[in-house]
Amino acid sequence: MASVEKILDQMRREPANVKFSDLLKVCEEFFAKPRQSGSSHMIFKTPWVGDPRINIQKDKGKAKAYQVRQVFWRLTD
Repeated sequence: MASVEKILDQMRREPANVKFSDLLKVCEEFFAKPRQSGSSHMIFKTPWVGDPRINIQKDKGKAKAYQVRQVFWRLTD
């Protein structure tokens, strides 16, 4: 499995080609374990003001590109 730094670089370059397991690894690294994980969606609580949530879901083994961009944007904002 790739390092978090390599995954972040791939998220920046190719958001449509990120494995779901890699996005999950990044989210768990920065946001801890998901608040919800029993369904097709995994919801992470974030530490920022306003208490925003990050919602990710698998699409045939890949992460959805808009969710990859959302996570990347949150981490680099």
